Amino acid sequence: MSAREPDPARQERFAGRVVQVLNDACLGIMASVGHRTGLFDTMAGLAPSTSGEIADAAGLDERYVREWLGGMAVGGFVEYEPGPEPGPEHGRYRLPPEHAASLTRAAGPDNVAGMMQYLALMGEVEQRIVTAFREGGGLPYSAYPRFQALQGEETAAVYDRVLVDGVVPLVPGLTERLRAGIDAVDIGTGQGHAVNVLAKAFPASRFTGVDISEKGIGAAEAEAAAQGLDNARFVLADSARLSGAYDLVTAFDVIHDLARPAPTLSAVAGALRPDGVFLMGDIAASSRLEENLDHPLGPALYAFSVFYCMTVSLGEGGAGLGTVWGEQTARRMLAEAGFGTVDTRRVEGDVLNLYYVARPAGTPA
Repeated sequence: MSAREPDPARQERFAGRVVQVLNDACLGIMASVGHRTGLFDTMAGLAPSTSGEIADAAGLDERYVREWLGGMAVGGFVEYEPGPEPGPEHGRYRLPPEHAASLTRAAGPDNVAGMMQYLALMGEVEQRIVTAFREGGGLPYSAYPRFQALQGEETAAVYDRVLVDGVVPLVPGLTERLRAGIDAVDIGTGQGHAVNVLAKAFPASRFTGVDISEKGIGAAEAEAAAQGLDNARFVLADSARLSGAYDLVTAFDVIHDLARPAPTLSAVAGALRPDGVFLMGDIAASSRLEENLDHPLGPALYAFSVFYCMTVSLGEGGAGLGTVWGEQTARRMLAEAGFGTVDTRRVEGDVLNLYYVARPAGTPA
């Protein structure tokens, strides 16, 4: 059976698509630079300005700013008006407010420019990922020295806006219990911002953050100390060996990354008091590829998995769930860990996560 001859029209359309991918990838890296240097934030507060004026306002080198502005202009991120003399240094550049709503820190969780930083992070480990494709295995957590800080920045924007008033109320009665005072632990806490947000909002409750990263625990403790929080503490430990008794266990965007997700979920179930609840936020996707084909962030989810989630888990000799971890797998593993009831919820303002409210078998809802 001979191979089908290519359809010229289809071939041309796909070639155009690939060229667009190249351009968009380059724009993504440039947007990451714009976020990290504060250029988007600076331009949001300026009238149409020259490259020199923008560079002065941002405290940056004009030549680099001018070239960056050129890329942002041809990519449609900023508007450009030629000046009275030839040359881009004489023209004026403007960041429209409609664009600033997706590109500045003031946009909170809607700031997509912050997410662009992960593209550069992927580039830093690409050669090692290619080696893993050929030889198997994975990469150690230490291969990603910037990851925790990037994830902390990304999730803080969500936590600050929706954790107390959007996520906590997903569990009926939890707000009132936290106000009265309960014991809570956050596993895989990273830099601990979620714990500190909750500790500040609910001073009568006692919060613990657990993580295997010494650097993350240090950052969490520093933030708690700066805010004067005496009801937040942080422990350097493996979540799969969780001990103690808690009324609430939380895990935000962490279970699918773990080397040992099943033992961790079992440990969580064992650590909950009779009326305790597990509140888990994780990837809002399906375990079935065919159900992810139209996912608005589908390519990003699979890229993040190849370059970090799956790979770090495999690097620790773990399960390497990656995007195999979706709602179906999550429900199955929660059931196998001993959870009897599992409800799922979405929160407005958090497009990435699905939230699971899980209670051990025999626990009243």
